[in-house]
Amino acid sequence: MQNVDIENIKNEIASALDAAAGAQDIEALKIKYLGRKGLLAELTAAIPSLPADQRAAFGKRVNELKQAAVSLFDSKQGALKNSSVDKGQSSVDISLPGISQEPGRLHPITQVMDEICGIFTGMGFSVVEGPEIETEFNNFTGLNIPLDHPSRDAFDTFYLTDKTVDPQEGKLLLRSHTSPVQIRAMKSRKPPLAIVVPGRVYRPDATDASHSCMFHQVEGFMVDTDITLSHLKGVLETFARSIFGDDIKMRFRPHFFPFTEPSAEVDISCIMCKGKGCSVCGKKGWLEILGSGMIHPNVFKHVGYDPKKYTGFAFGMGVERIAMLKYGIDDIRLFFQNDLRFLKQF
Repeated sequence: MQNVDIENIKNEIASALDAAAGAQDIEALKIKYLGRKGLLAELTAAIPSLPADQRAAFGKRVNELKQAAVSLFDSKQGALKNSSVDKGQSSVDISLPGISQEPGRLHPITQVMDEICGIFTGMGFSVVEGPEIETEFNNFTGLNIPLDHPSRDAFDTFYLTDKTVDPQEGKLLLRSHTSPVQIRAMKSRKPPLAIVVPGRVYRPDATDASHSCMFHQVEGFMVDTDITLSHLKGVLETFARSIFGDDIKMRFRPHFFPFTEPSAEVDISCIMCKGKGCSVCGKKGWLEILGSGMIHPNVFKHVGYDPKKYTGFAFGMGVERIAMLKYGIDDIRLFFQNDLRFLKQF
């Protein structure tokens, strides 16, 4: 065995590979030389039977042969693969059925929120976002919401801390509306301002067909000298007609909000019955879509604006509410159940 001509075996393998016509021939040669019962395996198995002083040298030569053989096989397989590519052939069976990639889509809430923001940016508003963890000052005090207001109770707001983190800012909480960004923006910027604020808000409401502990709002406000209620009406009428159609009617209904004075809720004629009265509008012919009003002078004082110099309006709407009216959806929970049968409709 020690007289085996290693170089000759190497040349034999190289010649056999040169003559191989395809992958099957190469695989047969690999089994013959490198297989578990192949020539290299026989040489390796014979090492223990050699005299002790010859084993190391012979084992080294066998190992070198094995490395050379593996390299020859790899080179031949690479050359065969490149040749197939050059001839326009492929190792992939193109007749096999493919794996379909279904295109994704935006969630209906995201679609409606983008549409709302797009309408207002078309009127010159800028989109500004803010943190969902807020302070009592930004969420309540700065917006002229007094300490005894029900919304500040622990049953109506998600407080994150029991202790006051700052004497002026108060406790930390999950914002209950997007209006805190109004305070943040007016503190950091000077008029004129025209801003819309989309985002998630949180309230500890029991979940049912029309309520959720997490939902989305779009807040909007404009501040400058000589801003009037007429400007507010014009902006909101343009918005309502853009999203619900030109044939709707709109009305302002007196209401109360701590952060605006005067305040109004905005209704549109029912898009289901065209104002005639149905189960959707409670036979009234009108649907509430948002709250609005002229920014209260106390809010301006909290942010350092002179209420004698500046006026402004603000409005806020629930995105789910707008989406439900726009698409005729009767249960807010459908937006959050991740049912593809529902989501694929948008």
